[in-house]
Amino acid sequence: METLIKTAKIKKYPAYKNSGVEWIGEIPEHWEILRIKYLFKEINERSSDGNEELLSVSQYTGVTKKSDKVQEGSLLTNALTLEGYKKVSQGDLVSNIMLAWNGSLGFSDFNGITSPAYAIYRLNNRGNKRFFHYLLRTDRYKAEFKRNSSGVIESRLRLYSDDFFRILSLLPPLSEQTAIANFLDQKTQDLDTAISQKQNLIKLLEERKQIIIQDAVTKGINKNVELKESGIEWIGKIPKHWEVKKLKHLTKIFRGKFTHRPRNDERFYDGKYPFFQTGDVARANKYLSNFSQTLNERGLKVSTLIPKGTIVITIAANIGDIAILEIDACFPDSIVGFEPNKLIRDYLYYALLIMKQQFINSTTKNTQMNLNIESVGNNKVSYPSFSEQQQIVSHIESESKKIDTAISLQKKQIKKLKEYKSVLIDAAVTGKIQIVND
Repeated sequence: METLIKTAKIKKYPAYKNSGVEWIGEIPEHWEILRIKYLFKEINERSSDGNEELLSVSQYTGVTKKSDKVQEGSLLTNALTLEGYKKVSQGDLVSNIMLAWNGSLGFSDFNGITSPAYAIYRLNNRGNKRFFHYLLRTDRYKAEFKRNSSGVIESRLRLYSDDFFRILSLLPPLSEQTAIANFLDQKTQDLDTAISQKQNLIKLLEERKQIIIQDAVTKGINKNVELKESGIEWIGKIPKHWEVKKLKHLTKIFRGKFTHRPRNDERFYDGKYPFFQTGDVARANKYLSNFSQTLNERGLKVSTLIPKGTIVITIAANIGDIAILEIDACFPDSIVGFEPNKLIRDYLYYALLIMKQQFINSTTKNTQMNLNIESVGNNKVSYPSFSEQQQIVSHIESESKKIDTAISLQKKQIKKLKEYKSVLIDAAVTGKIQIVND
């Protein structure tokens, strides 16, 4: 980041003035403040046949061609027509009325059509589209969009055109808008490249961690031991003195339950018994304890309380996500619990962790992929002695700690880069720094 700052010709403007707007603050003396209605006009042209490119907008990617674009002959095509959708011309600003407050707006690089629930605006010749792309997606403008949106709760907020047009906009001279946009295009590209490199490094570190676990669980930690074929393709060779056994012979396997339908019946919730869903297991980092939903006594009667220390694995939706339960809790039947009786708990955890693809391969494919206790229990794992299991767990945890530390460092650096990017954009578009146009 220091290199980027040093190489950028950044300084303060010679003179500033009070903008008269609290959330904007001081601005360069020669900049203007105008309501958005004097810079943009709303476009409400409609498609006559719905055959144009279907577009969407998000806070992350701006305006894109919709990935699930309606294809000729598809069910969606037969079910509805896109006639009457709003037409978008290249360079138009597309705003998701319901989500503008979180940055879901952007200038389109494409001609096409989009949902009638979106608003389309066209910038006049006093504005540079790239400058306003950066300006309107800053945190200060997202906050202003939120303040001006109609609705009581976030899920129902709407930024209608009249409200959008009342918001005040910064307006530097057009030449400065262009200079700022060019500067930010280059600097954000540099920052995005640095972030991408660190994200790729994290991916490599996570893959390295997976390999360490895979090798330790299937081959042990003694590199000089004699090996034999396990007879299981994904396991490969194992130490000669090890065995391979089915999970159902090494653990007690039981399934969660919630027998009442409909599942969202509020009479069964808001009690003292934690109730986890598959998504909670997927988000856990080995240990599962944070919950947002509970069952009452009535809910407990249609479910079952699984004891602390149980290893749980998802068998529907995201198959093979795994965690160790740190509290007594209830689960639906989309989750299976393991109570080891011939395996050390943490060894079993790591053995199951590398079996995600095997569980997916053994799913029953009906309307959606799912597993049952029988198919789970028939999967085989390598079975070393208790002392070796403990050595393997210690080895994995020691090596994983080193990798987790490296990953944590990269994540912190990514966070700082993203924060710097946000600060840099805001400083440039609000005139807190002057961009010198070469």
